Amino acid sequence: MSELFVIHSVETAPIETKPALEAARKRYGFLPNLLGELASAPPALNAYLQLGELFNQTSLSPVARQVVLVTASITNNCTYCVAAHTAGLKMAGLADDQIEAVRHGQPLADPVLDALRRFTLVLVDARGWVSEEQLSAFFAAGYSRANVLEVLVGIAMKTLSNYTNHLGGTPLDHALEPFAWARTAAH
Repeated sequence: MSELFVIHSVETAPIETKPALEAARKRYGFLPNLLGELASAPPALNAYLQLGELFNQTSLSPVARQVVLVTASITNNCTYCVAAHTAGLKMAGLADDQIEAVRHGQPLADPVLDALRRFTLVLVDARGWVSEEQLSAFFAAGYSRANVLEVLVGIAMKTLSNYTNHLGGTPLDHALEPFAWARTAAH
């Protein structure tokens, strides 16, 4: 499917979404196409932005949060969000070789961060049906029960955006083109 949703500008968006879109444009230097699409339904835009704010309040580090978001997006095959959160990994300071490892579903050098990547992958892939062994491995890496729920906040955020992008065929923003991603046989 493509072009199911209008990609609003700040000027064409419903009045109640204009302040959030203007703030996003100032924050990023452009208005991401995803947010322009979500603006067609103010509750959807608000839900996405609020989930993002709440996810940023978790105890997970900025790099860890981006690992969750990229991993969920890869698992859901969302090219738009993988590109967007690859940019986030770069801004959070993850080394380029580790960014490529995340993008290709390969182990990370940091075993704690890799445990988070693997746990996110299994949570999304198994729709939350994780085994005791998978939970134990996550806890053994130093994560807590609260972290399990924090990861779910990121997954909920990405489910909303990944599915919106699938339905809408969201075109990649020019600013995100250097981070473009496509599924390969390796993932």
